Amino acid sequence: MSTQHSNDLIYPLDAVPGVLESGFAALQHVLASFIGIITPTLIIGGVLGLGEHVPYLISMALIVSGVGTIIQAKRPLGMGAGMICVQGTSFAFLSSVLAAGFIAKGQGGGPDEILSLIFGVCMLGAFIEIFLSQFIHKLKRVITPLVTGIVITIIGTSLIKVGMTDLAGGFKAEDFGDPVNLLLGGIVLVSIIVLNRSSNSWVRLSSIVIGLVIGMIIAGFMGKISFANLGSLAAISIPVPFKYGFSFDWSAFLPIALIYMITAIESTGDITANCMVSKQPIAGEEYISRVRGGVFADGFNSFLAAVFNTFPNTTFSQNNGVIQLTGVASKHIALYIGGILILLGLFPMIGGVLQQIPKPVLGGATLVMFGTVAAAGIKIIASENLDRRKLLIMAVAFGMGLGVTMTPGLLDQLPRMVQSVFSSPITTGGLVAIILSLVLPEETVEE
Repeated sequence: MSTQHSNDLIYPLDAVPGVLESGFAALQHVLASFIGIITPTLIIGGVLGLGEHVPYLISMALIVSGVGTIIQAKRPLGMGAGMICVQGTSFAFLSSVLAAGFIAKGQGGGPDEILSLIFGVCMLGAFIEIFLSQFIHKLKRVITPLVTGIVITIIGTSLIKVGMTDLAGGFKAEDFGDPVNLLLGGIVLVSIIVLNRSSNSWVRLSSIVIGLVIGMIIAGFMGKISFANLGSLAAISIPVPFKYGFSFDWSAFLPIALIYMITAIESTGDITANCMVSKQPIAGEEYISRVRGGVFADGFNSFLAAVFNTFPNTTFSQNNGVIQLTGVASKHIALYIGGILILLGLFPMIGGVLQQIPKPVLGGATLVMFGTVAAAGIKIIASENLDRRKLLIMAVAFGMGLGVTMTPGLLDQLPRMVQSVFSSPITTGGLVAIILSLVLPEETVEE
């Protein structure tokens, strides 16, 4: 399949390509999104010590992503953008989900209690995005590109610590900082950089997947991988609603609620970009309908994710690049993408194998991914005309947001709920940016 040469698409939105073409195009989308779908689960499972539950959680992430991708394309009951909007586990929620997990852990909870609280607050939070989807065009007056850029940058910078911790060996690892770990993570990091600079589009597209495979092979020769426990896994993963129960905590809910607001705006941008590469209008009723439906589906898919034991979903932006690269915008492809993801999710053996990725290998890859998130935030901010007012908002939001993570013990004298909410750099920085954007008057005179 050749790269598109002009403004014309090889297969426009309503075209129905043959099985071979559809399968090949779908595979490119799966390659581009697969690591992004499973990585948050691997990180959360590792940091919170969820161990034997991780293969099942990975299976559920893949199945829900597949179902969500099909919903976006098919638009049942007007829900969905009606395009190839690949759904996947959102990195934006990672810090807030880990914070919720530590709240449950701090109360003496085991894996069931941790997951019960995480899925409880994520399920209820999804209604925020569902509600906001109906007013998304008005919400942009409150959550501006500046606010969105600040929050996404803070998300990326705060997650870099997670990636670097894994690269060094993992949270509380006995061999933390071992030169062998640093070397292994470094090899993966360098491999991804080299592959990403390739002149071959498919190599660039698959750079993270290939980098992880290279790391796994080297780690195998080092004796860092063992598949001894795979035989104990079930043959098929059956989705069970509320498998871990349901619980709620306000201090865990509030940071997640804020991320749902930001995600609604972020998804609007992704859907707009998708309209552009798919040659659809980016103004007027049809456009507004696609955005509303797409963000509604984002929220519903996150609700579905929580019910079926996985973490919030969002529309992946990297798949817009695949559409542009292949010239295939047919929403029919989304059915194949969803089918492949569901098929992968049905077999927990896949999750069991992925769980064996050594932390340094995973860290080498996620460092690039989280750095990319931060860079995306900076790119959004750079698109703004940065006057004195906006620079002040940035300064205070970054100072407050990153300051709370760099100063352990800062909030120890405050009530527990205040600690839980404002210990998150995303919540603190995001709220400061929103409040200052509303309070500080716009500058009317050019300096």
